[in-house]
Amino acid sequence: MKEIRKIIAAYDNLKQQEVTMALATVVGVEASSYRRIGARMLVAADGRCVGGISGGCLEGDAKRRAQTAIYQQTPSIQVYDTLDGEDRVIGIGLGCNGKVTVLFTPIGVADPENPVEILRSVVDTRGPEVMIQLVRGPKSLQDLVGKPLRGRAEIARRTGVSERQLYREILQVTDRGLSRLGTFNGEAGAPLEMLIEQIRPETRLIAVGDNYDVLALAEVTQALGWELHVVGTRRKFTHDFEAKTHHLYGYDEVGQLQLDAHTALVMMSHDYDKDKAMIAHFLPQQPAYLGMLGPRKRMEKMHRELTEEGFDLGGYPRLFSPVGLDIGAESPEEIAMAICAEITTVFRRRPGGMLKDRRGTIH
Repeated sequence: MKEIRKIIAAYDNLKQQEVTMALATVVGVEASSYRRIGARMLVAADGRCVGGISGGCLEGDAKRRAQTAIYQQTPSIQVYDTLDGEDRVIGIGLGCNGKVTVLFTPIGVADPENPVEILRSVVDTRGPEVMIQLVRGPKSLQDLVGKPLRGRAEIARRTGVSERQLYREILQVTDRGLSRLGTFNGEAGAPLEMLIEQIRPETRLIAVGDNYDVLALAEVTQALGWELHVVGTRRKFTHDFEAKTHHLYGYDEVGQLQLDAHTALVMMSHDYDKDKAMIAHFLPQQPAYLGMLGPRKRMEKMHRELTEEGFDLGGYPRLFSPVGLDIGAESPEEIAMAICAEITTVFRRRPGGMLKDRRGTIH
């Protein structure tokens, strides 16, 4: 989401300057690739660009193709293929032994439903959004290529794809949380491909605490583009807290906070009674991630005491205490990194082990 916000800001700036632009979007990946489906790069006619579609190896060629799309005002597709270990595109050092398909779409700023405007409409939503674009199809549908399509019934009407097939593909994406390039049968059985992309909302992290280690957490979340909300004693909030967090709350203001499926909660007040009171407040909201600093014995003691009040802390399946991945973290910055890494593994449904031990593709 951080990259999408940067692209929107750049789009607004270029639009104000009346500079034409195009969007390069990764729509398909096979085998190994640095970026995944949905990675984007906004390219201006004068060569300025924001975002990325690879680790840097494709950007030069992609920029030229995006500029061609701007000049011709026609979308195009390029497949970068090094599955055989050789560069088939002269001058491209892909280096990943994979195949990456990129869609280049000229952006019509007068169109309120161009790809960047559609992205703008979803960046502040708190539920995952599904964005659908036609990538390949018969000549009769070429005017739809690269344009976001909305509503299953409307998409079916315009493309000839059955609503049932479309629903199955969307469900597969939302269930797995992974975007995909789906193949469909359109009118008269004509094959076509549509990108079905799930756009996750920003990760929101609520940290309970007002000590210096929360500021270390703030620096990591800023780099990640997460929202950080901090609950603590208001008189302890310095200018750094105000500058590095999304919002600050006193302990008596926690009623203003609501959790959702993309919100993580971490107890780091270093005060047993405060953590216990905050857990009793938030646990009924069923946090998607509940982390707590401190040794396991501390959590077990809290569980025993909260059991008498009707809470099952120890049996809560999304409780992580001690909090963070086991990376040997010692400094506040390392601990913050371990916490954010663990939250990412939970929200991405990954085990958090070493990639060298993973069988198959890393994505």
